[in-house]
Amino acid sequence: CALLRSHEGGEGFAVDLAAVVSPPNPPPQSPPFPPSSPIPGRRRPSWVVGSSEPECLPSLEVAQVVQLRYSMEDLPEPLLADIIKRITVSSDLNSLCLVSKQLCAVEAEHRGTIRVGCGVDPTTEALTSLFSRFSNLWKVEINYSGWTPSHGDQVNNQGILVLSHHCPLLSDLTLSFCAHIDDAGLSYLAYCRKLRSLELSFAPAITSTGIFRVAVSCCYLSVLHLVDCIAIESVEWLEYLGRYGSLGELVLKDCDGISQYDLLKFGPGWRKLQRFEFEINGTYWLSERPDPSYVVGYPSSYDICCDNLKDLRLAHIVTKPEIGLRFLLGKCKALETLYLEYVIGLNEDEVISLFQRCCNLKTISLRLMPLRCEDHWFRTALTDDSLEALALSCPMLQVVELTFTFCEPSYPTEIGFTQKGILTLIQSCPIRALVLNGASIFDDEGMKGLSSTQFLEKLDLVDCCSVSDAGMYLIAQAPCLSHLTLRKCSSVTDDGLAALARSQKLESLTVIGCRRISQEGVQGAAKSVCYSSETESHNSLKGMNVYRKIRQSP
Repeated sequence: CALLRSHEGGEGFAVDLAAVVSPPNPPPQSPPFPPSSPIPGRRRPSWVVGSSEPECLPSLEVAQVVQLRYSMEDLPEPLLADIIKRITVSSDLNSLCLVSKQLCAVEAEHRGTIRVGCGVDPTTEALTSLFSRFSNLWKVEINYSGWTPSHGDQVNNQGILVLSHHCPLLSDLTLSFCAHIDDAGLSYLAYCRKLRSLELSFAPAITSTGIFRVAVSCCYLSVLHLVDCIAIESVEWLEYLGRYGSLGELVLKDCDGISQYDLLKFGPGWRKLQRFEFEINGTYWLSERPDPSYVVGYPSSYDICCDNLKDLRLAHIVTKPEIGLRFLLGKCKALETLYLEYVIGLNEDEVISLFQRCCNLKTISLRLMPLRCEDHWFRTALTDDSLEALALSCPMLQVVELTFTFCEPSYPTEIGFTQKGILTLIQSCPIRALVLNGASIFDDEGMKGLSSTQFLEKLDLVDCCSVSDAGMYLIAQAPCLSHLTLRKCSSVTDDGLAALARSQKLESLTVIGCRRISQEGVQGAAKSVCYSSETESHNSLKGMNVYRKIRQSP
């Protein structure tokens, strides 16, 4: 633990304990042995010289220090609780609890989070024993990722009942790959009066009925994540939460039964929402149902307020005038974080207007692919006009990601941005972290421009084939750069990394799939180095999942 490691040797630890537990004016008492004499069979501490007491403990005799050093059972509970709070690794915490019974008891009382998965006995008796021991849990994760029948049974509905009865403080619950928990199990969450956050990831047996029961019974629910929940179809629960709930965070990923226009039923709930994500993977562009509430020239069905929305992520969706979520781009005013990832049908005028309204924007991710645009050019939907609006309207921008996929380096016009436009943005805002992915238009001249930026601390170059060793020489001159990642940068060699090694500026360097960089070449280039020669897949590089398959219940 941090307290145990904050001093060298056991003596330092004893001093800390003594300083905490000794009374301000300890009563005089005869030591069990002279201060100048070491304990028989023990090496004298290095700070014990002659008969004088250590300067750091003028009112505590050496014998008391040594006794405290070896008496864990006598330590006060607040000190033990402080030790436990400083331990962040579960294995370390479990090992420490073997030291003494008191430590074990205090740890059980103060533990607030636990993770249950493969290998844990799911019987009612075992779970009752487990959750009875940790009665103050506020966060529980049940995760069966990687589960196979050979692992044994999973936690089922009865396990959720046990959890709800023995953890009255539960406010955060995550269920991942739990195939044996269905709507009946979720109904037991009605006993969890303080539940505020529910995350479901691949819960194939849970339907809209179960979600509706949670919405009605858990009146404090403010965070809801539904990921790959294949049985959720109707959205009465969403309408209920919009009218009577207090959701501040809603994340929907790969829930095929929930379409964009269904989200209009959230109605007044949009006013309270602060974070929203919607993502569909696979060949999402091949089919999309129209919005039946859309009427040309009659926008009242989209008259929804989302002034408090600060974090918006739209990924892998098709936007058209008749598709529901397009209204968000025209309504947001307080965004601080924006992710637009492979959104088909973006209108640049709408995006520019969005940037001009959201002056507090701090983080933006734009992942684009070339499409047939309104001007009949085959390129990405956004151009330098968008970057200019971003530079002029968002003075607090600190994190930028620009990713391009399916853009041929031999056809640079497929990317609507230019190198000049990118540099203008970086030099106009206090950008601290920059990701350029598939930016074949960005070359060594662009790296020269980056080398003069005053705020850039972290740079990720992914699939940037035009950046060479010369670019590495230049970026080594960046005044604040401390973290560099190179992935699939085919024009950078060991010579380029040698320049980084000579600069001695980098705290960390990550090199993945760069075929002209060897493991020997990265040595000494940074204080911390991560290297892999393996080539990443296109989906991994670009953050796509085109070949997603509908998973079945195990």
